[in-house]
Amino acid sequence: MIPYPVSSILNDHNLNHNGGTLPPTAHCPPATALTRRRWIADEVSENHAALVGDHADHLIRVLRARVGEEFDIATGQSVRRGRITSIIESRVEFELGEVISTAAFPEITLVLAIYKFDRMEWAIEKCTELGVSRIIPLISRRTDPHLAAASNKRVERWQRIARQAAEQSRRSTPPEVSAPTKLPEALNLPHALRILLAESEEKTLLRDVLSPESSNPIALAIGPEGGWTEDELQAFQQAGWISASLGNTILRAETAAIAALAIAVSTLSPR
Repeated sequence: MIPYPVSSILNDHNLNHNGGTLPPTAHCPPATALTRRRWIADEVSENHAALVGDHADHLIRVLRARVGEEFDIATGQSVRRGRITSIIESRVEFELGEVISTAAFPEITLVLAIYKFDRMEWAIEKCTELGVSRIIPLISRRTDPHLAAASNKRVERWQRIARQAAEQSRRSTPPEVSAPTKLPEALNLPHALRILLAESEEKTLLRDVLSPESSNPIALAIGPEGGWTEDELQAFQQAGWISASLGNTILRAETAAIAALAIAVSTLSPR
């Protein structure tokens, strides 16, 4: 997989998808543009780090890592070049070297109403790749009761998906995935700008609310299948959230989350 930055696939906040393969004349980055795989360390001690458990097993058994190979290792404070010094059962140890510069992302919290788990997992993965800082699963009025009851048991899986997506997309840290919460707790998030994405909003588009000068952090709230109820919309409004739309079409919840985050990251990221 060749990583492309968000800025290269967004044009004036319009997502562009071209199916099929690239035409023969399309420009492809040269092989030298590819970079080292990045891993988020499980253990860090001064100039040493380690991957353990299933995390290490993937590197050992799937990627067949060898002593002496180099990878980028995220330590929580920085990203450093790491050389494998030891491989034993379910453990890979690294010696850490130079610090590697990393891109800065705007601080964006996604309040994501809980819906079908397979689609929600897909949204978590893709929003992590785009740069979301925090994901708060929300038990909304229209969240299926069975999904709401099972959601607490899914948090660990959601966190693992976010971690894997963060490594794949070369982030230095994964987003925080919080325990499921209910509306009253989510309403009072202390963010500089709080935006409710609602299909009932007809005048204000998300791109009209955001600007490169918008204060960080911001929060985006995405409703469940079927949308927000009237009393939920009123609660958000009374709490000071700004309503915005993604356009004239009705999007699936996971599509709305990805589109909203892509627009926000593209608008707020440092130029």
